[in-house]
Amino acid sequence: MAAQTPNGELSNNSSLDSNSILSSSYPITLKFIEVSYRVKLENSNEFRTTSLRKMFTGGPTSSSDVENQTARINQERKILNGITGMVSPGQILAVLGPSGSGKSTLLNALAGRLHYGHGLTGSILANSKKLTKSTRKRIGFVTQDDVLLPHLTVRETLIFCSLLRLPASLSRNEKISMAESVIRELGLAKCKDTIIGNSFIRGISGGERKRVSIAHEMLINPSLLILDEPTSGLDSTAAFRLMTTLGSLADKGKTIVTSVHQPSSRVYQSFDSVVVLSEGRCIYFGKGNEAMNYFESVGFCPSFPMNPADFLLDLANGVCQLDGIRDKEKPNVRQNLVSSYNAVLAPKVKAACLDSTSTATKEMVIVGKHTCGYKQSFSTWFDQFIILLQRNMKERKHETFNPLGVFQVIAASLLASFMWWHSDYRDIQDRLGLLFFISIFWGVFPSFGAVFAFPQERAIFVKERASGMYTLLSYFLARITGDLPMEMILPILFLAIVYWMTGLKPELWAFLLTLIVLLGHVLVSQGLGLALGALIMDAKKASTVVTVTMLAFVLIGGFYVHKVPAFMSWFKYISTIFYSYRLLIYVQYGDGKQISSLLGCSINDVREKASCKFLSQDIVGQMHPAMSVGILLIMFVGYRVLAYIALWRIRA
Repeated sequence: MAAQTPNGELSNNSSLDSNSILSSSYPITLKFIEVSYRVKLENSNEFRTTSLRKMFTGGPTSSSDVENQTARINQERKILNGITGMVSPGQILAVLGPSGSGKSTLLNALAGRLHYGHGLTGSILANSKKLTKSTRKRIGFVTQDDVLLPHLTVRETLIFCSLLRLPASLSRNEKISMAESVIRELGLAKCKDTIIGNSFIRGISGGERKRVSIAHEMLINPSLLILDEPTSGLDSTAAFRLMTTLGSLADKGKTIVTSVHQPSSRVYQSFDSVVVLSEGRCIYFGKGNEAMNYFESVGFCPSFPMNPADFLLDLANGVCQLDGIRDKEKPNVRQNLVSSYNAVLAPKVKAACLDSTSTATKEMVIVGKHTCGYKQSFSTWFDQFIILLQRNMKERKHETFNPLGVFQVIAASLLASFMWWHSDYRDIQDRLGLLFFISIFWGVFPSFGAVFAFPQERAIFVKERASGMYTLLSYFLARITGDLPMEMILPILFLAIVYWMTGLKPELWAFLLTLIVLLGHVLVSQGLGLALGALIMDAKKASTVVTVTMLAFVLIGGFYVHKVPAFMSWFKYISTIFYSYRLLIYVQYGDGKQISSLLGCSINDVREKASCKFLSQDIVGQMHPAMSVGILLIMFVGYRVLAYIALWRIRA
């Protein structure tokens, strides 16, 4: 079967079948012993509020108050409390529990995404050895939310992922063949040419989107696959189909660990082992089909037949519909369950996990012969840059050339053209208004578009960086480079309409210089938006900040107010609009000598004639254009360096 690249190229190399790709040559037996995780609660504001209240009310602040508040400030919350269990190749371990019970935290710990010394204690072992860097590369982690680019098709999404994640020892055609095989294995062939979509864009279904997320991880042929609530948002039929898919992967020797919020009875039957959490504590670990017998043995049995998963979740929530239990005894359900588990099951589970059998030793020998399945040689940052650039241009073209954005630019250009229709070269005031409008529009429009770039992609960026798909440098360069050609088209269209209809200087070189100034201004404004978005990383807050910033740039830009107060005059030197406005004026009027003689302005006429007043204040004696160009170049580089540093501070 021919494989198609994102560029439309066909590959005839399909020698890798799905069985050879998805079969596990590196079996992992996962054990977790007494795993606990705690976080510090910083309530310093509470201490300040209490102290200030007593200061203003006249009440004394005693030493006991200080000690109590200090204890609250240093308070820790235990998310997980001594969780123990294990899962072997070919098995599915389900983590059950209500919201807030610690399911996601446990999965993050098992995947190696939480670190010792930062609140994590206990032992997490793969084949009786601590998790190493090479072992983590054999772990696939599927997050609860499907973090995918909406405008790419299923095939494009997985091909780009395979090109980025698979080692350089494989050829491009082999990587594409592996993506095609994963598509067939996970039943995505029917929708492979359909875009992913999201809540606003119609695309594939929720179940198909979840399988694409799983396919993302299956491309690296993981031996251990961890999934955080993969059935969330799916109906019972779609959830069962997804669990059937996971069962087929387990049959190939993979180890599956998944959290499930509220499984149906059919889904529950597909679990080999079950961990039930209640407020960070374990109340059951063992085979799924033995859970009901265990709880009956410790005095908890439902009064009517029901889904085992529902009964377990009721117990984890402290709700128990049992005959003979009065309401006042129900708050003690959790404590009784934890006590029963610690007395009956916990010693057996811990003993089984600590038992280092000869099987584990044999597995380690196998692992040594199949180190990660591939030669560990990964793509250079430049190769990643090229792939990310292709992906970015495919994804972003839909946003750049959306009908609403194009309409906005065309409407603004026509409005300006009719307002300044064939304006007089000697009408200085009107001409300067036109040039300032151009500076404002192309200062605000690109900065507002760029400020959402990094906040909107943060989830994808963090997820892919955590998976080791690419370096920060390759991502950043591809992100800012991919936007350049698309950001240039709309300004060119705008100026081509406005320049000739408004009657600006009718010379080709003047038009080209104006275009160069405008494009430079667009790139600098875009850099400002990227920097603010990366620093704040919140779309709403960043849009507010960029609004206030551009408003200040407009007011200080040199058109509305000439006599700026001394304490604010410095602000114009950081305004992008100020420099672009000066350069546009210079292209049209130069140093002002020609227009001065044409208007007949002398020193005495400056205060009498309005045109001469604008000539004196806005054209003659302004900053040298070379300095304006130099400062804009510094801003172009500086804003992007600032954005890079801000992204570097975000840890995957």
